[in-house]
Amino acid sequence: MIDKDLFAILACPKCKDKVVYNSDNTGLICEKCALEYPIHDDIPVMLIDEAKPLPQ
Repeated sequence: MIDKDLFAILACPKCKDKVVYNSDNTGLICEKCALEYPIHDDIPVMLIDEAKPLPQ
């Protein structure tokens, strides 16, 4: 899990909206952009190029 202070300031780099954990806590989801950003070794990878589109 990501440190709660870090999680509080995280935002989607594309739209600047808040992000939430996915169902198994392995990624962060921006519902507005329908993107999922991965988490590797408790470090969120907040790069648009690394995000996966969510199924519609």
